[in-house]
Amino acid sequence: MAIRRNHYDAAFEAYLRSCRIPYVAIDETRRALLAETSLKSFDFIVYSQSRWNLLVDVKGRRFPSGTTGPQRTGRRWESWATRDDVEGLLQWQRVFGGQFRGVLVFAYDLTEERRLAEHPWVWEFRQRRYAFYGVWIDEFAPAMARRSPRWETVSLPAGAYRRLRHPLEELLGTPTPSRISHSA
Repeated sequence: MAIRRNHYDAAFEAYLRSCRIPYVAIDETRRALLAETSLKSFDFIVYSQSRWNLLVDVKGRRFPSGTTGPQRTGRRWESWATRDDVEGLLQWQRVFGGQFRGVLVFAYDLTEERRLAEHPWVWEFRQRRYAFYGVWIDEFAPAMARRSPRWETVSLPAGAYRRLRHPLEELLGTPTPSRISHSA
């Protein structure tokens, strides 16, 4: 396993290894050139038991997001990415062809014990708990809305996110793991 500074990527990679799902970790420090155009790298190529192999870009988020306390404000489900993330993953999907499909995997760091039951399964890694959900990039792109022009970020409206997201094991075609499946 590669040494990853980002705990979301490390948790996702540990999950794949634990489930013995074949994957290739991509070196994110270098951008690829395709027809003289620089493309943002994604994080993993995952060989799944489902219809498609996955080109995965992991997006780490906290759940729930926003302020804490009884008067919570802010979003509970963050589903944002950069426009560069979306365009790059769409392009990589075209390059890899019909057996591969791009997916944004939202890795949620579950920060409140009382919220664990809101997820079909929870992955424990290095004393943190995570829930992984994916949205196919070709479904994300047409439904996305501009979030910040300055930062060039986009996100899904709440209803679209609820409709388009899938638990990770569904995308991988693997059995549902146990409630808390691993501790490392």
